[in-house]
Amino acid sequence: MVTDQGVMEDLEHLLESHRRELTGYCYRMLGSGSEAEDAVQETLVRAWKAAGRFEGRSSVRSWLYRIATNVCIDMHRGPQRRARPMDLGPSSTVETAVLAQKPEHHWIQPIADARVIDTSGDPAEVAAARDSVRLAFVAALQHLPPRQRAVLILCEVLRWQASEAAELLETTVASVNSALQRARANLASADIERLDPIAEPRHQELLVRYVDAFERYDMDALAAVLREDAVISMPPFDLWLQGADQVVGWMIGPGIGCKGSRLVPLEANGTAAFAAYKPAPSGRLEPWAIQVIEAREGLISTHHNFVFPELFEQFGLPPHLDP
Repeated sequence: MVTDQGVMEDLEHLLESHRRELTGYCYRMLGSGSEAEDAVQETLVRAWKAAGRFEGRSSVRSWLYRIATNVCIDMHRGPQRRARPMDLGPSSTVETAVLAQKPEHHWIQPIADARVIDTSGDPAEVAAARDSVRLAFVAALQHLPPRQRAVLILCEVLRWQASEAAELLETTVASVNSALQRARANLASADIERLDPIAEPRHQELLVRYVDAFERYDMDALAAVLREDAVISMPPFDLWLQGADQVVGWMIGPGIGCKGSRLVPLEANGTAAFAAYKPAPSGRLEPWAIQVIEAREGLISTHHNFVFPELFEQFGLPPHLDP
């Protein structure tokens, strides 16, 4: 039993000190920033209520991860797995595009790096953490059974020993190693592409060119920063297009309402992101989408547009911009 009065007095601070890393763990487990926050809050509430029964056989960190794992598994009982539009079917073209909307729970949601990563830490560790919250990686994790997913995150991302993961999951080391082997094989079939690190100077130069092209709505300049096989997606719509010509065709066709938008820089899912504010009849610029921009070999490879204006509050963004 916990008897140290000082520990009890500092318990709230102690639990809160783990919030960011627990949010990162729950986000990888669930694929949604809001669900991750809910899971962490539930974890901390359960921990607080059970503090008097904590016997100290494991560290507070391990104890919290055990609670968080159970919370996430409980939240993931339903059959629906969050995904990206490109995980659900073939690409469309501008000519054949149909904007079919699906509920929010169908989609992987973006999350700000600062909510899940200590960006002031060791650069190598920060880079590895960013890779582990890439949208493609988080989407691939959702295809794993929950316990395989937990084992892979604990052992591959957080670098826990198999014995530590076995203790947390109340199973054997052999079972953890078996689950890890199956999880690795399943993840390898996802063929997740390597992206340009966000800290690369050429990445930053590319983003400057992109913002300039998008805000001026210069389609020649936009095409110049896109890979030939660039992809654009727009959750909650299941539509996605592939090819620089298709991206530009969308922008000057059905997406022409984006003209005149302003971009506010963010960092999300281990890469560059922008909050896109779109012109409204009121004359103000209103929240429209969180753009997550991925690059390979110095050019934009994926242009994710999460058309969920309610995400702006989660990112700490203003409700509108003046023109």
